[in-house]
Formats: sequence, structure tokens, C-alpha cells
Amino acid sequence: MWLTFTLESLRRKALILVWIGELWNIFEAAVALWSAWIASSVALLAFGLDSLIELFAGGVLIWRFQREASDESSAEKKALRLVGVTFFMLSVFIIFQSTTTLLGYFSQPQESFTGVFVTISSAVLMTILFVFKKNIASQLGSRALRAEAYESLVCDIQDLIVLAGLGLNIVLGWWWADPLMALALVPLLIKEGIEAFRDEEP
Repeated sequence: MWLTFTLESLRRKALILVWIGELWNIFEAAVALWSAWIASSVALLAFGLDSLIELFAGGVLIWRFQREASDESSAEKKALRLVGVTFFMLSVFIIFQSTTTLLGYFSQPQESFTGVFVTISSAVLMTILFVFKKNIASQLGSRALRAEAYESLVCDIQDLIVLAGLGLNIVLGWWWADPLMALALVPLLIKEGIEAFRDEEP
């Protein structure tokens, strides 16, 4: 009974953390996509779309933790697989958008101070969420929550990369740093996608 109570408490904490991330990602996606449209920024566009993908991943986790205990193993596997797919989806988009921008098919990215603000704010929050999610994932033994926690970490790393691209564009006028920094995210995203499917195996 005590163990059941503890597991339920951990699930509630996991849900609270995921919902915090969901609410932030709604705000983050709106600001990032608006800033991307204004500044023609590939990095901010990828950042905003990643926020939408994280919304989907968070929704998967909410679904997973609301499943009945009898269906827990099946829900865990489905959640882990779906979270893994989101990494590959974003990788494909970034490669396409960044490459076409570098080749001149899209407008050169402009500076965006709003983008700088939202990426710094996101970096702080995603770091906090990652630490707490990873801790609860370890206690629950949830590979799906662990994968989603690492998606928060990738988002944090992405924040720093996007910030570097935006900063170089603002300070030095290097517009190409924007799509180039976005491409630098792809190996991280693919690695996490592969890890999610690898962790699914017994």
C-alpha cells in the first residue's frame, strides 16, 4: 500500500512537471514562431517547431501517466516510441530548412532581440525541468519520462546553439550562422531519437 501511494505521488509530480513544460512550450512556440517570421530566422523557426514537437511529446507523457496500472507496460512502450519519433521529425525539417536557406532559397535571417530573450528564458527553465524529470524518471523506472526529460535537455542545448547563431548575427552580421547553428542540432536530435528506440528494447 505504501509503495502504491509512493508511485502515485511520483506520477502526480511527473504530471505537474510535464504540464509546466506544456504551458511554457505554448508560450515559447508562439513567441519563437512570430520572431522567426519577423526575422526570417531558420534557427528560431526550428526552435519554435521544436516547441510544438515538445508539446506533442508532453501530451504523450500525460497520456502515459494517466493510463491504468494494468496497461502500464504497453503505455510505456508506446510513449517511448512516439517520443523517439519526434526527434527524427525535427531533424528532417532542420536539414531541409537550413540547407535551402544557406543556398539562398529563403531570405537571409535578420537580428532578433525577442528571440534572444525567449531562448535565454527557455534555457533556464528547461535545465530545471530536466533535473527534476530525470530524478523522478529514475525513481519510477520510466524510460519514456527519461526520454522526454532528455528532450528538455536537448532543448536546453538547442537554446545555447540558437543563442549563438542569433548573437553572431546581431553582433557581427553573420546571417549564415543562424541556419548553420540550427544544423549543429541535428546530430544531437538523431542520437536521442535512436536512444529512445534502443531503450525500448527489453
